[in-house]
Amino acid sequence: MEALDETDLKLLRILGNNSSFTIKELAAQVNLSPTPVLQRVKRLESSGFIKKYIALLNPEKLSNGFIVFCNIKLKQHDRKIGHHFVEDIKNINEVVECYNVSGEYDFILKVFARDMKHYQDFVFNKLGSVESIGSTHSIFVMAEIKNLHNISV
Repeated sequence: MEALDETDLKLLRILGNNSSFTIKELAAQVNLSPTPVLQRVKRLESSGFIKKYIALLNPEKLSNGFIVFCNIKLKQHDRKIGHHFVEDIKNINEVVECYNVSGEYDFILKVFARDMKHYQDFVFNKLGSVESIGSTHSIFVMAEIKNLHNISV
């Protein structure tokens, strides 16, 4: 792993919280001139520390504020079934995150829906069409307490 100094870590913390700063604004925050800050940011991007820049959308404003974590058990465990499940899930818009996990379940999905009726339709018509699913277990979010969208550096 490439060694990062305190300035690199500070840049990552700043950009992890708000990636819309200009190079000039970043430079002022880390007490450097813009040219070395631009070089550092480009190096952090090219070496994979910064994967991409995105806009975080407000699901409630877009009428998709009903959040559900859906635990999935596959019917069987083999490469073909797992591959089909992954490909099917990638094509379902309501699923915004998918993790392959250990333990009682095989996958955890984070799902955004408009409301309970929309989620019910999602379960019956979209998840129901994924043949590799053996069972599901839904957990409904009552309130989001913490979501930093980045990691601690």
